Amino acid sequence: MQFTTQIPIPKSKSPIDYNSKIVSLGSCFAENMGAKFQYFKFQNETNPFGIIFNPVSIERIIRRVVTQELFTEKDVFFHNERWHCFDIHSDWSNSNKEELLENLNKILKSTIQQLIDSTHIIITYGTSWVYRNNESQEIVANCHKVPQKQFSKELLSIKIIDNSIQNTIDLIKQINPNCNFIFTISPVRHIKDGFIENQLSKSHLFTALPKTINHQSSTINYFPSYEIMMDELRDYRFYAEDMLHPNQTAIDYIWERFSESCITENSFQTMKEVSEIQKGLNHRSFNPNSEQHFKFLSKLNQKIDILTQKFPHIKF
Repeated sequence: MQFTTQIPIPKSKSPIDYNSKIVSLGSCFAENMGAKFQYFKFQNETNPFGIIFNPVSIERIIRRVVTQELFTEKDVFFHNERWHCFDIHSDWSNSNKEELLENLNKILKSTIQQLIDSTHIIITYGTSWVYRNNESQEIVANCHKVPQKQFSKELLSIKIIDNSIQNTIDLIKQINPNCNFIFTISPVRHIKDGFIENQLSKSHLFTALPKTINHQSSTINYFPSYEIMMDELRDYRFYAEDMLHPNQTAIDYIWERFSESCITENSFQTMKEVSEIQKGLNHRSFNPNSEQHFKFLSKLNQKIDILTQKFPHIKF
């Protein structure tokens, strides 16, 4: 008997393997998938400027990277004893203005090379709701706990989202015309916006994405993360304690579906070998000085040597 409706996902025409170079951008679900790539030792960079939820802010930071528009003093501000940038996640905020600017410009320079070298770019959109700075009239990626009265909240129109996605693709293709794109919509529910508002937000993303993707080549694909969560995993036991984010079981399952669709089958054996090594490295012996444990370590190091000879980029 089958107790769920499994969503059919076509096999990617340009799947990922261990020679692929991946850049993952977007919401906190991009971090979840990035952690999986990291665990299985794929060549992946995740959110160099931190988590960004909406299409316009992702386009904005990609434009800055592609044009190499350096961050200057006009791009940062002081609030709550730290310097921030409205285009960047608060993870990069700093008590020292010069350090913040230096760090952001270093990332700017390294990210363009990552985009140029990438074979696959994965973009996860989280919401259509945005906050516009009343003074600059610019949409911000992060409010950094600045009082809400300094912003106006608005819902991005389908047309704006469509244009923003297309602009993001075009910008990246200027520097890397052969890269492959995988778009997805985050399964995380933004209930702070409201239940109805969250559905409206997701629906705008759902309407805009196919309009863009259907006019593109086979190098642009869609992966149904949100649909898997809503239909295949339609149960609160697959949510974290906040009842908004997927729990680890759900993340593991969505990763399995992603692997089936977007990763080459000849990579599965390597993934299995990497996972066995990771489990071995995390193993804690009851008697670390025993002969049995030394034999275990010796076999583990042999496995690592064989794998790293085959894929020199893999480091444990």
